[in-house]
Amino acid sequence: MTGESDEVLTRVDEGTGLVTLNRPKAINSLTQTMVELLSTVLIRWERDDAVRAVVLAGAGERGLCAGGDVVAVYHSARADGVAARRFWRDEYLLNGQIGRFTKPYVALMDGIVMGGGVGVSAHANVRVVTDTSKIAMPEVGIGFIPDVGGAYLLARAPGALGLHAALTGAPFSGADAIALGFADHFVPHGELDAFTQAIIADGVHSALAGHAVEPPPSNLAAQRDWIDECYAGDSVADIVAALRRHGAGPAADAADLIASRSPIALSVTLEALRRAAKLETLEDVLIQDYRVSSASLRSHDLVEGIRAQLIDKDRDPKWSPATLDAVKAADVEAHFEPVDDDLSF
Repeated sequence: MTGESDEVLTRVDEGTGLVTLNRPKAINSLTQTMVELLSTVLIRWERDDAVRAVVLAGAGERGLCAGGDVVAVYHSARADGVAARRFWRDEYLLNGQIGRFTKPYVALMDGIVMGGGVGVSAHANVRVVTDTSKIAMPEVGIGFIPDVGGAYLLARAPGALGLHAALTGAPFSGADAIALGFADHFVPHGELDAFTQAIIADGVHSALAGHAVEPPPSNLAAQRDWIDECYAGDSVADIVAALRRHGAGPAADAADLIASRSPIALSVTLEALRRAAKLETLEDVLIQDYRVSSASLRSHDLVEGIRAQLIDKDRDPKWSPATLDAVKAADVEAHFEPVDDDLSF
């Protein structure tokens, strides 16, 4: 069986379903069409006894997937928001579908894997990173909040590592991803083609035995002492103050990064992770994500953040409210209220 479109390529080779995200010029950023195609093919392959495993990869050399098509979100947000909410709804349903997939689903988290790219890979049951992996949940930099079930993983990372990743939005390595619980196995970039061929020939278990290696030490995990200490504060302002007190170096760099992010997005992100830690399932967190994302469409900062980063590219967003102290508790709370079309799984 061969299925093909401009944006997603699928085929089955000796019982292995191969799906390739195919927008390499956009680092395979997800569109509405791609989400729908991926969901449809996974439903078909899960029901097909001839398909034993699935392998997800990205076209081109730059990465698996740089996220959702946020320029499309920008235009939708400036209009009526309907297209953006439809995209998020279908994307989050797909994330849940991947999390429940009953056959081996091997996500090749090679190169850039950010935002929505995390959603289609880090909930898989076989998550493979490489020496080129560059993974992030960078949403706070565009006035948005980590979504696609990312908070489920971030809230369960050791100590405060997940909170550090969420509030800075900074990328982390493949080794870091394993330490954070975003990935399971490390396969050298140069062996990915042979690894995929081994899955087709001998199955996932044998391919991992032959190609997965011990990951290098996690740079992020090695810094847990100061991260756990500084991120223990009650508020984002408390966290930034603790990072500043820690002095020059990585803590000061983290403080500078956080200070450049959207104050409302940061405040909602902190609350989202705290709530996600108490939610039992990925699906519960995805329901929360849909509420938070829907609310973010009403905020000034989402449109302004995308404008500054991707439309005008002046890298100078004017956040509103402009400071953490100006963020009202009621504004944060409003992001978590149920919506008329709440997700259901």
